[in-house]
Amino acid sequence: MEALPLAFTTGWASGINAYACVLVLGLLGRFAEVDSVPEGLTGNGVLIAAAVLFAFEFVADKIPYIDSAWDAISTVIRPTIGTIVAALVAGQASDLHQAIIATTGGVTALLSHFVKSSLRLAINTSPEPVTNIAASSGEDVAVAGVVSLAAFHPTAALIIAGILLLIGLVSVYFAFRAIRRGLVRFRAWRDRRSSPAAGSSAA
Repeated sequence: MEALPLAFTTGWASGINAYACVLVLGLLGRFAEVDSVPEGLTGNGVLIAAAVLFAFEFVADKIPYIDSAWDAISTVIRPTIGTIVAALVAGQASDLHQAIIATTGGVTALLSHFVKSSLRLAINTSPEPVTNIAASSGEDVAVAGVVSLAAFHPTAALIIAGILLLIGLVSVYFAFRAIRRGLVRFRAWRDRRSSPAAGSSAA
């Protein structure tokens, strides 16, 4: 069960930015030779794919409404990656322990994804893009920092990730009205994008 703190932390990070989580872990395992990083994350194919997808998300995540569309697409992807990374972290653990660790990573990723996507909807009620850029950049730094810490000090990273997740859940509760308005605006934006001809004829 020593892998549980790392599984929880990488699960939290995967829910925020799964590709950054995989990329940071892979680079640490490849070049810093961190023993806790699964060897499967250090291969060239994994690193290249993670880097390309991270670059795409780095841009998409900073554009209003595009970020929420990307979050919707990632609803299955982020928890799945969180589960896979946690299962790899579990390594040679017994079947029961491996299942517990993998589930921890997946559930934590799902919760942090819920927090991220919900708060982004609230942020999208603001007409300017600066807030989106600031929020996305802060998430990128937090994921890189917490995952790097987890590779060397998993318990400390677990505490930080747990606090951030709790703060995020509380923030979602208090921002519920703004989130609901953001969801309405996002759906209207999506409908306009999916049927531009209808929108122009109605105008």
